[in-house]
Amino acid sequence: MKKGFNKLSLGMILMLLASQVLTRTSDWPTYGNDSGSSKYAALDKITKDNVSKLRVAWQWESPDNKLVAENPRLTPWGFKSTPLKVGNTLFTSTSLGHVAAIDAKTGKTRWLFDTKTYESGRPTNLGFNHRGVAYWKDSSGRERVLMPTNNAYLWSIDAKTGLPDSTFGTEGRVDLTEGLGRKVDRKAYSVISAPIVIKDILVVGASIRDGPRNKEAPPGHVRGFDITTGQQKWIFNTIPQDGEFGTDTWENNSWKYTGNTNVWTGLSADLELGYVYLPTGTPTNDWYGGHRLGDNLFAESLVCLDAATGRRVWHFQMIHHGLWDYDLPAAPNLMDIVVEGQSIRAVAQVSKQGFVYVFDRVTGEPVWPIVEKPVPQSKIPGEVSSPTQPFPTKPAPFERQGIVIDDLINFSRDLRNEATEIISKFEYGPLFTPPSLKGTINLPGWAGGANWTGAAFDSVTKMLYVPSQTGAIVVKLSQGDPDKTNFNYVRSRSVTRVSGPKGLPLTKPPYSRITAIDMNTGEHIWMQTNGDGPRKRVIDLGLPDPGPLGAGWSGAPLLTKTLLFVAQDDNGRAVLRAFDKDDGGILAEIDLPARPWGAPMSYYQDGEQFIVIASGEAKDAKLVALTITK
Repeated sequence: MKKGFNKLSLGMILMLLASQVLTRTSDWPTYGNDSGSSKYAALDKITKDNVSKLRVAWQWESPDNKLVAENPRLTPWGFKSTPLKVGNTLFTSTSLGHVAAIDAKTGKTRWLFDTKTYESGRPTNLGFNHRGVAYWKDSSGRERVLMPTNNAYLWSIDAKTGLPDSTFGTEGRVDLTEGLGRKVDRKAYSVISAPIVIKDILVVGASIRDGPRNKEAPPGHVRGFDITTGQQKWIFNTIPQDGEFGTDTWENNSWKYTGNTNVWTGLSADLELGYVYLPTGTPTNDWYGGHRLGDNLFAESLVCLDAATGRRVWHFQMIHHGLWDYDLPAAPNLMDIVVEGQSIRAVAQVSKQGFVYVFDRVTGEPVWPIVEKPVPQSKIPGEVSSPTQPFPTKPAPFERQGIVIDDLINFSRDLRNEATEIISKFEYGPLFTPPSLKGTINLPGWAGGANWTGAAFDSVTKMLYVPSQTGAIVVKLSQGDPDKTNFNYVRSRSVTRVSGPKGLPLTKPPYSRITAIDMNTGEHIWMQTNGDGPRKRVIDLGLPDPGPLGAGWSGAPLLTKTLLFVAQDDNGRAVLRAFDKDDGGILAEIDLPARPWGAPMSYYQDGEQFIVIASGEAKDAKLVALTITK
């Protein structure tokens, strides 16, 4: 175990004080509220005693709704943006690429800027889908909102006027398809997540087409831009290029053409160290790697960079030669913890496969041992899967991993027998059982475990709260048609999901949960089922009421001084749940006017505490603000 520091340095003390000051403010200035992605606000106007009185204070209708009504071919997915709050103003993006400033008290629009993202047509991968913006202010009072778009532009917008900054790039925007070292198709390259600001550098990731037809794809290199001019200051090659460290992990020069390996989700940063932490994704493609043999650095890794230069400080690869779409799904949580009496500046990364990987964020050394264990091997001709994968020894997994008969649904003997018959049609086994021609059941599937909603960390109690879901999928490979693809094997579209008997899930509940972990010890403190899920379906089959089973999607967490909130769609019921942080007990369920999609945030304004959640989709996208009724 990393010994860390026996005594707190002056720098650490100042950092701790600074973080405490930050969390006491009434604002929410970054996507996760702070650069460490805590999703924590030290606010206490909403308490255990009054949380049941939360009611809608205002609703802000997205301008996307009018565009969709006028052009039904524009079909944005759920409204997922988490607003920022600075002063008395919220700043948000929309699914179709608008940027808005909104009065934090009333929900009235202050200004609206249209990037016209939708004019480029449906963007790659998830379609019209955006999760937030970044904010920057300098010593002279200049304020900017930074918006990377689905059609691969980076805009700098004056936070006071809503007008593009003419000194940034070309007329306020930078073309993100340029400067990557390869020609990039704008239809295959996008940005859906908020960038992060570190001093005068803006760090930007990318979303890249998940289902490419060919092995050549845009690279997911991460870049730092001068926040005042838009000039590209550095590039970190997530796929190492000629002569760089890691090229030997891409056999047969596959680094030359392989793409993806991108940071599609959020980023975190230590402002004192000047480090930025990159959670990277799977290389092209998610399920077959016969054309990219080797471990494939820096795919599915946590990479620490010097934000001023883009220089790699340290890295850790969670998945060697990925074949499961187990890209790191969320910004890591930065935390200062005490392990066996030693103070450690740590970074914790949640994963789709249900692990929390914990490192000293200065050195990259694991806080608890991470051991290589043998895993099942691929039988696909030409594929060479890694013989081992890394397994953290602490904390214990927060999700079900792999599948055996004992994991199957057991509300009745008949249901268990039917479930056993279903899985007999496929390959199945422990975590990291590889894709197959027969079809392999993966558990967790591509949605996790944890996903982009991430985890929330309480810097006072040192507790990490991880929402997750248990969802099995099937990955079946088939030979590629040479007229359509240069992959030898591709994922078959004929089978992607595996359902259990009688329309129920395949495995035992819970199907979504929240796990609370003491990060000083690495021990689980409690686990709470999140949502009713298919409870009514079980009752309708004439079986005893099983109680809450967990909805299909875990939802996103928000942590305050007094409560844990998770917003969720529970079988068509849009709800915000308030949990007791100490034991996971449900204190209140507040119905929402539309399905919650975004991660909620909270702030004070004029003596009131608000919670705001992006909700709805297509024609009913809106921000919903709640506060305590008088």
